[in-house]
This record gives sequence, C-alpha cells and structure tokens, in this order.
Amino acid sequence: MTTDLPAHEHHAPPPQDPPLDSIARILRLTLLIAAVMLAVWLVGDVIMVVFAATLFAVVLHGLARMLRRWTHLPYGATLAIVCMAMVALFVGVFWTSGSDIVAQAAQLRDALTTQVLALRNQIATWPQGRVLLDYLPASLGGHARSGTESGGLMSLGSRIAGSMTGFLGSAFGVLGTMAVVIIAGLYFAASPALYANGMLRLVPRHWRGEGRAVMLVAADTLWAWVAGQALDMAVVGILSGVGLWMIGVPLALSLGFLAALCNFIPYIGAILGAVPAMLLALSLGLRETAMVAALYTIVQFFEGNVMAPLIQRRAVQMPPGITVLSQTFFGGIFGAPGLILASPLTAMLLAVGDKLSPPLEDDERV
Repeated sequence: MTTDLPAHEHHAPPPQDPPLDSIARILRLTLLIAAVMLAVWLVGDVIMVVFAATLFAVVLHGLARMLRRWTHLPYGATLAIVCMAMVALFVGVFWTSGSDIVAQAAQLRDALTTQVLALRNQIATWPQGRVLLDYLPASLGGHARSGTESGGLMSLGSRIAGSMTGFLGSAFGVLGTMAVVIIAGLYFAASPALYANGMLRLVPRHWRGEGRAVMLVAADTLWAWVAGQALDMAVVGILSGVGLWMIGVPLALSLGFLAALCNFIPYIGAILGAVPAMLLALSLGLRETAMVAALYTIVQFFEGNVMAPLIQRRAVQMPPGITVLSQTFFGGIFGAPGLILASPLTAMLLAVGDKLSPPLEDDERV
C-alpha cells in the first residue's frame, strides 16, 4: 500500500540561504576587481602597447575604408596604398628636409637650454628667487640635494656617463616600442575580423551579439577621436607657427610643429607646447614675450570655443572635467604612455559604457 504525497513534497526545492549567496557574489566581484588591478599593475606597459597598436590599426583601417569608398578597390589593395603613401611621405620628408629638421631640433634644444640657464640666473638675483632655488631639487635647477647626491659621492664624469646610458636606453626602448606598435598595428589592420572574432570566442555565447556591438562602437569612437584630433592638431600647429613667425620668434616652424604634437594631449598639451615658445621669447624682450602669451591664449581660445565644438558635433564629445581627471588617473597608473593615451582611452570607455547602460528616464534625470 502506497501513500500519495502532495506534489510539493515530492519536488520540494532545497533550502536556500540568500545571505550566503550575496556574500558569495560580493566575494567573486572583489576577486575579479583584485585580479584586474593586479593585471594592470603587472602588465600595464603591455596594455598601453596593445592599445597604441589598436589605435594605429584603427587609423589605418579608417583611411583604407575611406579610400575604398572613393576607388571601389578591395580592402587589401587600399590598405597597401595607405601604407605605401605613409612610408613615401615619411621618406620624402626625411630625404628633403631631414637635415633641416635635425638642425632645427638641435638649435631648439640649445636655445632652450641657454634660456633656462639665463632664467635661473635671473631668479637667483632676487631674494625670493634664492629661497625658491634652495628648496627646488637639483633636477629642476635648484640647490637642494637628495641623499644620494650629497658630498662627492658622484663625480662629474659618472653623472655624464649615467645620463648618456639612460638616454641611450630610453631611446632604444622608445624605438623598440614604436616598432612593436607599428608591426602589431599593421597585422591588426590587415585582418581585423580575425582578431575581433578571436576576442569574441572568449565571451559566452549568449553575450557575443552584445560583445560584437560593443567592439564596433569602440572602433568607431577611436576613429572619430583620431580624425577630430588630427584636424585640431593641424589647425593649432599652423596658427601657432604662423603667429610666431609674424612676431619674429626664432625657430617658429619647429615651435609650431611642437605645439601641434603637444595638442594631442588635451589641456595639458597646450601648456607644454607654449612653454618653449615663451622661453625663447624671453630672449627677445618682454614685449615679444607678452605677444607670444597673447598668441597662445588666442589660439587656445579659438581651439576650445570654435574648433572643438565643430569637431565634437561629428566626432567624440567628452566633458572637460572627465578629460582632465582621466589624464591624472591613467598618467598615475601607466606613467607617460597613460597620460598621452588617456583621452582616446577615456573616449572609448565612455562610448562602451553608454552602449551597455540603459538611458536615463525623464524622472531619473537631475
């Protein structure tokens, strides 16, 4: 004789412990965040190299797509044309103006060194300046010494040798890193689908559609940022170089090119590009120095209030506060490469976050 039990007694679910589940989720999230932070700390330089190569690949891919729309050639052919055009441009500039560029760079370095020493000597004549120099470290032109530099522990010859060794090591390190970025970027641009599909295979199957959409948004954002920033840099470089030439500042071409390169880093780059021109203008007089300061102020006002809004309509719009904070954040984590690449990295992260997060409702807005 059997007794029929209620169905809920035959298939009763096992008891659950919601607090333990919540603790387990928090622990998993904490471990994931810790693993990501550890990976960033251990391989931060590699991450920056990979991102730089990806950015270079996006540039090549975007130019090849533009040429493909105009010529209707296969993508491989347009990519080869773009690469050959870039190589020809580099070789042509180096062949025709390489010696002049090197000579102007050397003259700019010597002029800046001389002007910095003259400015330091001028500051040393003021009582407040002498106090300032007593507290500044020797690396910044001051008199203060660190513990390793006290006394005669390091001779002049060893300092020169150490400086040359560090310079050569950093130069070869930069050249090697640039070679890796260029080669990896070429491979990425030649077969973008291969590497994109390889990354999608690491994503769970039910998330691959969303992952593909996120990758496309990230690529489009990086291309829009690069295109807009290239136009912005060209305008700033031309206006700065022409303005300095009209004022009569020496090496105006080199200073304009330097201003364009520094403008790759928003806000901070404007200051970095203006400092060498101000130092050279000091050798001409206070009138020229004031004119150079006014020139860079006008150029940056035009760039920030006219050029940037026009570019952001068709490219990437980033709030200034987030831009500055991202430079501080990524610069602190990754050093100089993080500072240089902070803006495109932040633009990509903002676009990905906007893609993944639902829009705010009207009653949710501040």
